[in-house]
Amino acid sequence: MDSFRKNNLANFVSFSGIDGAGKSTQIEALCTWLREDSRKVLVIRFWDDVARLTTLRESTGHRLFKGDNGIGTPALPINRRDKNVKSSLMTGVRLILYFLDALSLRAAVRKALRSDADLVIFDRYSYDELANLPLGNPAIRMYIRLINKIVPKPQISYFLDADPAKARERKPEYPLEFLHTNRQSFLELSDQIGGISVIPSMPIQEVKRAIFRLAFEKISFRALDGKSKGDAPVNADSIQLAGLDRA
Repeated sequence: MDSFRKNNLANFVSFSGIDGAGKSTQIEALCTWLREDSRKVLVIRFWDDVARLTTLRESTGHRLFKGDNGIGTPALPINRRDKNVKSSLMTGVRLILYFLDALSLRAAVRKALRSDADLVIFDRYSYDELANLPLGNPAIRMYIRLINKIVPKPQISYFLDADPAKARERKPEYPLEFLHTNRQSFLELSDQIGGISVIPSMPIQEVKRAIFRLAFEKISFRALDGKSKGDAPVNADSIQLAGLDRA
């Protein structure tokens, strides 16, 4: 990963978690904080910008499993049937698709790190796919190691832990039983591969504080325009903390 970043100053992080964990809310908060500090932020959404064959995957899954399409809301819940469908055949299909997505993700990171963004944020990452696999299988663990050799490691890999019941209230798309299983898979995956920053389930503002504090610790930014060439790059912990107290 060092070779990717050697000739530029772009930083990148990823957000992962079960559906309804609050990823979009926290990504927006981080973007707002940085943009108010005149920083340029690039958000890359995994399903829209990275995943391959998405149209085919959506249509085939809908025809085969008769699940609902779209995004669930508290006012309009839906029942999706895709990643929550477990079978040996589907695991085999996922291994192929996730490998293609890993190659695409590698290319997307390369391109993003050459941009002029101060921070690149990935809304979901390869971890969100790997958590759908049977992690107890030794062959799957070998596959996960392969994928993690292909995919660049973010400076911070945020996993937003969440109470499955509350997450489903916010985004009612998958059965509660699946959300419990999926959450446990994320935690097991974190233990297997290491380096994932687990943000525990807390009130939104406390989650925001935890995310910002990690950014302060691990990310440094290039100097803003107007600073002399002798100025050192701006460290994240030099940015005003006032943003932490905003809604």
